[in-house]
This record gives sequence, structure tokens and C-alpha cells, in this order.
Amino acid sequence: MIDWRHWHNEQFLIGGLIALGWLYAILTGPLRARFAPDTPYPRAHAAKFYGALFIFYLAVGSPLDQAGERFLLSAHMLQHQLIIYPAAILFLLGLPDWLVRPVTAAPQLRAALRLLTHPIICGLIYCVVVSCWHFPFLYDWALQNRTVHVVEHFSFFGAALFLWWPICSPSREFPPTKYAWQMFYYVGITIGMTPVFAYITFSTDILYPTYEFAPRIIAGFSPKDDQLLAGSMMKLGGMSVMMIAFAISFYRWYRQSEPRRYS
Repeated sequence: MIDWRHWHNEQFLIGGLIALGWLYAILTGPLRARFAPDTPYPRAHAAKFYGALFIFYLAVGSPLDQAGERFLLSAHMLQHQLIIYPAAILFLLGLPDWLVRPVTAAPQLRAALRLLTHPIICGLIYCVVVSCWHFPFLYDWALQNRTVHVVEHFSFFGAALFLWWPICSPSREFPPTKYAWQMFYYVGITIGMTPVFAYITFSTDILYPTYEFAPRIIAGFSPKDDQLLAGSMMKLGGMSVMMIAFAISFYRWYRQSEPRRYS
């Protein structure tokens, strides 16, 4: 059974999050004058950044991780959604433009970054990484091997940063794409993720043996029910986020174009 009092305290996880938070505090605090003289401490950015770290830990360090690793595919899917949506979005929104400028403004990196931050490339990276990890042999390998599981979660987070870069980019050199193109981007991502959603949701077989033979912690909730719920969460959760983002982009595009109509 799940021990709901158990929160992970592994050195790699806790130490990594603390180190990342410490580095952010140093760069935006004592060392801020080197990057952006006379710039006040970015309180709003910092709140989002540390919110991202907290949500990431909630996804992979709380009892939810035990539920997703040993018992329920739907719990594992919830972990991924926490990583891909709020954690990745808040992480990017928590980076001031002057903090990323030493990298994004480097002339030797300009060509590579222009390619990697192109919306088509970002969307492809996200769809390919997330879809490939849902192949049964890879997904179940991650459930059986803790190191592979860590790699899986960090690759999901990395892919999510690519997903949201064209929307939430903190860089002046590589800014968010225009609102009209953002709407096409959301549609493209939704279409691109449809095959893996359909594969999980409508499969007549239990795809992942770990969940097929896991102890049932919810009476009457079969592995098939769990798989159906997980696939539905992937699609409905993803579509809901994309619809909200689409509405925001549409509103901003409308407000941006409205003055031109009456000028």
C-alpha cells in the first residue's frame, strides 16, 4: 500500500533542487549587478521560479511518485502533467531576460539557438520525446529502474521547456512567436500528441506489465480502467491547457490588431 507520509529525500533530488534554487538566488541577488546594473530584485520572477521547483518536487518527491511508480498509470500521468504544464511554464516565466542573455546573446550560439527555438523544432522535440517514452518497453523499463525513471522525468521536463519556449521565452534575442502563429502552434501540438493518446486510451491490451500486475489500491478499479483514465487525462488535460492558451493568445492577438481596424 501507499505510505502517504513518505516524501523522497534523496540527495540527488533534494540537493539538485536546493542547488538550483541557491544558484538562482545568487545570480538574481548578489551577482545581479554584473548582469543588470540598477535593476531591482525580480520578485515576481522569483516567485514563479521557486513555484516551479516546488511543483516539480511535488510531482516527483511526494507520495504521488510512489503511487505512479508502483500502482497506478493514472497517478504517473498526473506526475507528467505537473512537470509539463505548471512546472515548465513557471520555470520559464521565472527567468528574467537579463539572466538568460549571456547564453542567448552569445554570437557563437546564435545559429544553433535560432534552429532549436523555432516553433516547429520545439514542437517536434516535445512530441517525439513524450511519445517515445510511452512505448511499452521504455515506459516499463523506467518503472523498473530508478535511474531510468529519473532520466525519464528530466527528459519530460526538458521537452516541456522546448514546448513552452515559443510561448513563454524570456529572451529578447529569441522572443515568443507572434500571437497568430501561437494559435497554429497549439493546434499542431494537439494533433501531434493524438496518436500516443489514442494508443494508450483505445488499446485492447494492458500496455505496461507493472500496472497490470500491481496490487489494486482502489476496489473495482481495474488495470484497464486505470489505463483508460490515464489516456483520457493525457488528452483532456493537454487539450484543456492548449484551449486556455489558445484563448489567451487569441485575446492578445485581437487586442493587438484592434487599433489597426479603427485607425
